[in-house]
Amino acid sequence: MAEDLIRYDILAQEALRGVVRKVLSEVARTGLPGDHHFFISFVTKAPGVRMSQRLVEQYDKEMTIVLQNQFGALRVNETGFEVELSFDGRPELLAIPFSAIKGFFDPSVQFGLQFDVERVAGDEAELAETDASDEATAAPAPVTPAATPEAQGEKVVSLDSFRKK
Repeated sequence: MAEDLIRYDILAQEALRGVVRKVLSEVARTGLPGDHHFFISFVTKAPGVRMSQRLVEQYDKEMTIVLQNQFGALRVNETGFEVELSFDGRPELLAIPFSAIKGFFDPSVQFGLQFDVERVAGDEAELAETDASDEATAAPAPVTPAATPEAQGEKVVSLDSFRKK
């Protein structure tokens, strides 16, 4: 088989990230329509991710946020988005580049996308560990903004359970 010098895989990933950008831009402008809501998984230590040290310590590899009822200050630009969520009753501003997103899922219409997060020098070993743990669990565990410290024995919900078979 010939080598793909055009890198269709990268072009397709960029195009699909554009879908996420377009959807979030529309939601920032007009709000969530109908029953739509989103689970967004991202690599917490990917370049450009900004979040409190407290959250980085709690979610040192990957995090899934839910944009549904209680979120604010959603701002979207060409490279990423910012959103304010509440964790343990404390507001937190998260900045997430689109390149850090691993998954986007809207369970109201059974629509989901998965992405490969680019490897960066210095983070490769850590990201490889994340990939290995992902293969073991098969899906990221959504973290609701209202997660409490008591939930340390977190309830893991597979996004596969929301998908039509």
